[in-house]
Amino acid sequence: MFEQSFKNIDNILHTDSGCGTELDYVEQTSWVLFLKYLDGLEETKRTEAALAGKEYKYILSPEYQWNIWACPKNDEGKLDHNKALDGDDLKDFVNNNLFPYLKKFRAEDPNTIEYKIGEIFHELKNKISSGYKLREILNIVDGMHFRLYEEKHELSHLYEAKIKNMGNAGRNGGEYYTPRPLIKTIVKVVAPKISETIYDGACGSAGFLVESFNYLTQNQSKLSSSQISILQNKTFYGKEIKSLAYIIGIMNMILHGIEAPNIRHMNTLAENINDIQEKDRYDIVLANPPFGAGIGREIQQNFPIKTGETAFLFLQHFIKILKAGGKAGIVIKNTFLSNTDNASVSLRKLLLESCNLHTVLDLPGGVFAGAGVKTVVLFFEKGASTKKVWFYQLNLTRNLGKGNPLSEADLAEFVELQKTKADSENSWSIDVKNIDQKTFDLSVKNPNKIGSAPLRNPKEILEEMRSLDQKSGQILNSISKYL
Repeated sequence: MFEQSFKNIDNILHTDSGCGTELDYVEQTSWVLFLKYLDGLEETKRTEAALAGKEYKYILSPEYQWNIWACPKNDEGKLDHNKALDGDDLKDFVNNNLFPYLKKFRAEDPNTIEYKIGEIFHELKNKISSGYKLREILNIVDGMHFRLYEEKHELSHLYEAKIKNMGNAGRNGGEYYTPRPLIKTIVKVVAPKISETIYDGACGSAGFLVESFNYLTQNQSKLSSSQISILQNKTFYGKEIKSLAYIIGIMNMILHGIEAPNIRHMNTLAENINDIQEKDRYDIVLANPPFGAGIGREIQQNFPIKTGETAFLFLQHFIKILKAGGKAGIVIKNTFLSNTDNASVSLRKLLLESCNLHTVLDLPGGVFAGAGVKTVVLFFEKGASTKKVWFYQLNLTRNLGKGNPLSEADLAEFVELQKTKADSENSWSIDVKNIDQKTFDLSVKNPNKIGSAPLRNPKEILEEMRSLDQKSGQILNSISKYL
């Protein structure tokens, strides 16, 4: 229904001087879609109020409603060209009237649609430089509708595709996109239930929250009104520091059926974890926190284990914010399992002593397009120390890449074996009491790989390099005598 519409919008934006990348395309499409969605939501609520014999009070003032400024209609239901703004008039209205008006929206409750309007437009600006091209885009979006399930399903599917393209548009974009087959698998293993709270403190485009919503709704034959209310208002929670990711995350959840997403625009790591109280905790944590060093000392002061590695600070936050008995599925660099610096050792010790790290999924390179790191997924439950860890090493017969991405079928064996923690060619278990109690090294070493070379000690490798350099020098010296 909407695929060609999305392509047409991208083609228009591609020729506009204000939009240069896939990131801009998603951002600018998002705010127009959001206002169209808001118009549909208001009309639905007005109809519901009328059926109940009540009067509905619109969120937006009349002059800022979609059918007044964006696409006013004539008596035949077609665009009224006499009333519809175009060119510079449209651009000036959007930049000088519409956006300033929407930025002023605030509400005491951050989980309301009014609050989201103010948050979204406080961070956005219109980058579409041509008012004539903006008119074309408004006309296309006006033909999109959010009422029917089939319409919402296709729209959300296409929006996910746009997020994926954005994730491959550059280094910054890639931070936002985690492959959906991996997210679905993590959700499936953690297996959330309705009434459990689900949290992602680095939610990006809200992939984990969206897939959790899909999992909870698809596994229910029919939801009661109370269950629907719980899913809408008391289940999904997220935080995101980057403006574009925050906006896209909200839009992604809205298009999947969550009207007022509980996503906050903030720096998760700026919160001192000692200030986290029981009321702040969640039943489930699902996340792929950003990797990278360089976190300043002022942020590190919020954590007992000081480190400049972003993901390690997030892991401390996730452990702290989990309820007792809570479950987690966290993507992290595979070096977390073996690094010998004090912070890594202390963090592994904390995880093993305060949580039951029952499963480690070892992923091959290429899972994350454009990223040069290997990752693992940690599955753990808070409240009891780890006795045994079950490892699964995903060994594929092909190289992963942009044209050959990870699929759910690739992870099917992992999901099945994980249920019983069974041993196989790709899986094994270790007793924590048998690992080094000083380093708590959890390196992935598949004992079933016959003929595979064991991991060598770094010192041994350096010694060999020095020896080879010395031999090379001797050979060069002997050759130079004959020149």
